Amino acid sequence: MTAERPYLFIALAPIVLLAAFAIPALAQDTQYPQLPAPPPMKVIPKEERAQLQAETDTKDRLKLTIQFALAHLETAERHTAQSNFEQASAEVGIYHALIEDVLNLLAALKRDSTRTRDAYKRLELSLRAHGPRLTAMRRITPIEFAVWIKKTEDFARDGRTEALNSFYGHTVVKDKSASEKADEKPTPTPGPKTPQP
Repeated sequence: MTAERPYLFIALAPIVLLAAFAIPALAQDTQYPQLPAPPPMKVIPKEERAQLQAETDTKDRLKLTIQFALAHLETAERHTAQSNFEQASAEVGIYHALIEDVLNLLAALKRDSTRTRDAYKRLELSLRAHGPRLTAMRRITPIEFAVWIKKTEDFARDGRTEALNSFYGHTVVKDKSASEKADEKPTPTPGPKTPQP
């Protein structure tokens, strides 16, 4: 029996050594998924909110909101260029809040008004210009912050769509549902043997 123990030790030694070196190496290779940064706060600063609420005319309030949004977008671009992604994310959150606020303001207005359509057109043109800037920022931002810029970018695109849809409110013909199509009687097409009046 004593002769078997050294052979057993010699046989198990490579397995023990392999396990001793392989387990820590495997533990180092496991990478945890990158978690996104916390979402930016979508809050309009108190001073800007007070200035916006002081404006009684929709056109002036829209113009002021676009100015504030553009200023925050430019600040976010500067922070992104300096690799200060947390500050850039905060500025993008303020930009998002401003656009959301102006969309809510315009949604409450009468749709058939020319003034409302003009306001939507001004907003659409601004958001069209902001889209490529948001995309450029997102592309150079690390993924954990780029997720939130992408959400703001999508929100601005949806705002553009809403603005454009305001022009086609009553003039677009809706598709008929299946039940409406079934209720319709087909109109006969005149043929060569159909009597003419």
